[in-house]
Amino acid sequence: MSGSHRESPLTRPPGFPPEAFAKRDPGPDPLFYRQPRFVTHIDDAAIAAVTNLYRDVVPARGVVLDLMSSWVSHLPNDATYAQVIGHGLNAAELTANPRLTRHFVQDLNAMPHLPLDTASADAAVMCVSIQYLQRPVEVLSEVARVLRPEAPVAISFSNRCYPTKAVAIWGALDGAGRARLVERYLQDAGFVRTDIRPLIPEQGSGDPLTAVIGWTAAA
Repeated sequence: MSGSHRESPLTRPPGFPPEAFAKRDPGPDPLFYRQPRFVTHIDDAAIAAVTNLYRDVVPARGVVLDLMSSWVSHLPNDATYAQVIGHGLNAAELTANPRLTRHFVQDLNAMPHLPLDTASADAAVMCVSIQYLQRPVEVLSEVARVLRPEAPVAISFSNRCYPTKAVAIWGALDGAGRARLVERYLQDAGFVRTDIRPLIPEQGSGDPLTAVIGWTAAA
């Protein structure tokens, strides 16, 4: 791991209005997440869809970065990985996650720099959390740095969230708009190829689910 970095001032991607990444609850995120929540935030069908996505996208036996994780990672139970590095805001949840080889706690809205070596991971995943990032392009640029050439990041999201902690632009968009927003984040962060995958439609009876995958450039 690299050395620690100081908190840096909040910036926003170019082309967005100043209020786009504001939150109804402006309080510190670590305070909001200080109590562990041992719950799942999407239903069983959506969880199965995430697991199938990871089975398709995340290379087995590789090093996986699980960003904004919790006590579950939704990785396939029958898959083996060299390492699964977890990140989140609640140490108790991360400690309880059996898939994590190691983990670190960090507020990415305050410090987007990841304490990981360049080109050290084979894949990254982020499940139902992208809506909370106030510095998404900075964070995803860091993900691109940490990933090896031609490696994927898989970002999945539903229509469920903590609304007071989601950024304003997220609440102003529908599902298709959110997918295009995440795709733009990835493109602005330097991912050279992107793919939007509607996994569970919004018209169904359960939780909808969409994934946007980005790949880093070749060496």
